[in-house]
Amino acid sequence: MPESRRSGLMAELTVVSRRSMASQALFNQALADHLGLHPTDLQCLNLLTLEGGPVTTGRIAELTGLTTGSATRLVDRLERAGYVVRERDEGDRRRVLVATVPERAAEFGRVWERLGGDWAALFEDLDDSELALFIDRMRRTTDFGARQAARLRAGEGREVSPAPAP
Repeated sequence: MPESRRSGLMAELTVVSRRSMASQALFNQALADHLGLHPTDLQCLNLLTLEGGPVTTGRIAELTGLTTGSATRLVDRLERAGYVVRERDEGDRRRVLVATVPERAAEFGRVWERLGGDWAALFEDLDDSELALFIDRMRRTTDFGARQAARLRAGEGREVSPAPAP
């Protein structure tokens, strides 16, 4: 592929990626508003439903990149909203686990299904190898985003100043 074509495609990929991230963030905000949650709380709930069982607040901190104190406050908010409960670990009574409330998790799942039901149709025209490639790229993009978020939290990337307070 000629270098100019490649450069053009990479530039287009950058623009499309930024628009995609913005669209996802705006969708997340709209869904959070719809459910009466903070966007971070919504994504924590999303991640909790993917975990397959109760987790510690420390695990929630790992999943979200929050400090344990912030993760505790997040759990407090989800508990007040009725989405999670704290329960003692049967194997170690000193340890507290956070579990989703099954009825609320099912309700949350139905909202995702209703809003994302047509999402699968976007990929129907892909053959299995193209779909596998897309899945691989999504995994790699997710991992990349997590690494970049960790870098930002660690104080790297300070060349972009935060916006001044209004």
